[in-house]
Amino acid sequence: MFVQVEGNRIFYRSFGPERDGPTLLGLHGGPGATHDYLTPLEDLTRYGYRVVLYDALGCGESERVTDASLFTLSQDVRRLEGVRQALGLGRVHLLGSSYGGLLALAYALEHPENLRSVVTTGGLANVPLASSEMERLKSELPPETLATLRSHEAKGEFQHPDYLRAVEVFYRRHVCRLDPWPEPVTYSLTHLSLPVYETMNGPNEFTIVGNIRDIDLTPRLHELDLPLLVTTGRYDEVTPKVGQAIVDRVPGSRLWVLPNSSHMGFWEERSTYMAGVGEFLRSVDQGRREP
Repeated sequence: MFVQVEGNRIFYRSFGPERDGPTLLGLHGGPGATHDYLTPLEDLTRYGYRVVLYDALGCGESERVTDASLFTLSQDVRRLEGVRQALGLGRVHLLGSSYGGLLALAYALEHPENLRSVVTTGGLANVPLASSEMERLKSELPPETLATLRSHEAKGEFQHPDYLRAVEVFYRRHVCRLDPWPEPVTYSLTHLSLPVYETMNGPNEFTIVGNIRDIDLTPRLHELDLPLLVTTGRYDEVTPKVGQAIVDRVPGSRLWVLPNSSHMGFWEERSTYMAGVGEFLRSVDQGRREP
């Protein structure tokens, strides 16, 4: 289904009851990925929630545009609000994965009145910190893999087949550790919108040279006064240190590290993840601040 936001067609999917009970609005990462890898969140309908996912402008089934000035965090915040209004969602629970976590926190700082709670999954607030942590993880790769990465990076050969194979070693350690990858994960990663991804992020997950590279919301996080659950995986490319840096600044928030997951705990430890997030959402809606 599609909705018009600022004159552009935005593709969305809705699961569960449309009118009864609160809504969870899910935000995909990349920036530039598609909503598909987030479809396990449909499991949360068992807890009575409507789950809405959408493809950001320029991504997936949403309208493709060529104006790179539209691909910024602040523009995504504004369009997120446009989606919420166009669908008549009211106050929502907001769940952001990876870059979607950064977007969720940025939105919460601007529109807290529209939120019941925020959940981040492999999300970040401080891009330079996340980048430095990914660089540390990269340095722990097998020596031959690291040497291949360094060699091609020095030449700017980010699409060389040998380089891409080395990148996959990092991804299978720190993005999704399941083997094989679930089809929706493969689909989202192979259908990245390169205009969005390269403008905002860069050539790959651990080379963040796009326009989000210097974003750090940390100085404002103390302003947040709403239930916040920060989830990450033990092996996450967005490391527990990055999650802890968020929790340290937001009173009453909580960090949850999934012991057998990397960046996609909703796939890697699906039942555990859904039970934990479902209980958190219920605790908020029942007036219990702590899950």
